[in-house]
Amino acid sequence: MDNNDNEFNYSVKNNFKQVPKQPKIGFGSRVVVPFVSGVLGACIVGGVCFGVPVVRDSIFTNETKKEAKETVSSKKHTLDNSSYTATLMDIAEYSETSVAVAEAVLPSVVGITVSYDVSSSFGGTSTATASGSGVIISEDGYIITNNHVVNSASDSYFYSLSEAKEIKVHVYGDDEDDLYDAKIVGRDESTDLAVLKIEAENLRAVKIGDSSNLRVGEFVMAIGNPLGLESSVSAGIVSALDRDVSEGEYVYTTIQTDAAINSGNSGGALVNSRGELIGINFLKASDTGVEGIGFAIPITSAMKTVDDLIEVGYVKKPYIGISGRNVSEDLAKQYDTKVGVYVESVEDDGPAKEAGLEEGDIITAIDGHAVKTIQELNNYKAQNYEIGDKVKLTVYRDNKEIEVELKLTEQPQDKEDSEDKETEEPTPPEESDSLRDYYDNFDRYYRYFNY
Repeated sequence: MDNNDNEFNYSVKNNFKQVPKQPKIGFGSRVVVPFVSGVLGACIVGGVCFGVPVVRDSIFTNETKKEAKETVSSKKHTLDNSSYTATLMDIAEYSETSVAVAEAVLPSVVGITVSYDVSSSFGGTSTATASGSGVIISEDGYIITNNHVVNSASDSYFYSLSEAKEIKVHVYGDDEDDLYDAKIVGRDESTDLAVLKIEAENLRAVKIGDSSNLRVGEFVMAIGNPLGLESSVSAGIVSALDRDVSEGEYVYTTIQTDAAINSGNSGGALVNSRGELIGINFLKASDTGVEGIGFAIPITSAMKTVDDLIEVGYVKKPYIGISGRNVSEDLAKQYDTKVGVYVESVEDDGPAKEAGLEEGDIITAIDGHAVKTIQELNNYKAQNYEIGDKVKLTVYRDNKEIEVELKLTEQPQDKEDSEDKETEEPTPPEESDSLRDYYDNFDRYYRYFNY
């Protein structure tokens, strides 16, 4: 060993002597303390994340947005929207939702069978039956259904159908032959709604929802008795809102859905994911190649009708007091006038008469809302006004527009408010010098036409 080695050893030895003696570290200091510190730190962080709303919402919102982006990334869409944050669920949760809704609502949906007479124009009478659905709205037996389910009366060249002779109701869970006799409390053709009553107690009444808050794409289920298959359930979504559907002489504002609605579903329940009634199944679009287009009457507007039917047996309607016909664009161009509702007559002692409305006036708007047909005037009036409300009608008279203000009254029950009616107009055989002459000629021709 040379001198350099001696110097190195000396240096190391001296250095060790200069380092202060370290305290002895035991197992608790080396293991337990760091472990406990780590646990406490994790608890503090977790508490902040879950206990402070701002932090918690930020974390879960970001995670949900991330999942949503990954789910639809192939289409370059994202649910990262400032107006809402979607919560995605797996198919098991979806299935449990529909099962729970079905179990809750099925006991509130009934089967309805109507018997009536069919008289042939060639002689002979037979008895026929038709079926539909209904929804229990009270424990003591009030049931909503469609008017067309219980109103069978009609006539044609070949046959005539009588009013319902007998209405039977089958309640979910009862024996097949255990039926209730039902009576009609009231019905209304313009809303296609009717209320039945059976003598029963402790029935399962459906929970009434709010159809005014529906959103397109919302989950719905249709429950009823299609094609005689009692207690059938179909699921879908809200396809569109405020969809106007013409049926006969009326226009109905409906909920469109792709949940299957077939013959026999009429009067049944359309419910949301909470099992709340949001519509009365009404009809389906039926044509070659047409699938998944059904309609329901919104329950929020329907309940106004139902309440009136239960209270007084008819629907209290706001009343203007006129008879009218449509002025089409072709007629307006031909007679250099306005498109709207031609006032053919004014009822005595009605709001229109008191306000100064005259025969020959053309109503073009109600409170600034343009109307081109009797249906548009009647629908807007029914959906936006109550009895006692004041409205301003824009009227075209003597080649100028004026405003007439009137107060809506209740439609008398001994009169048919002709604003509820619209008649197809064949072309008169003679030329007319004025719109008034045109309708005078039309009336003569129409009587001959239907002779």
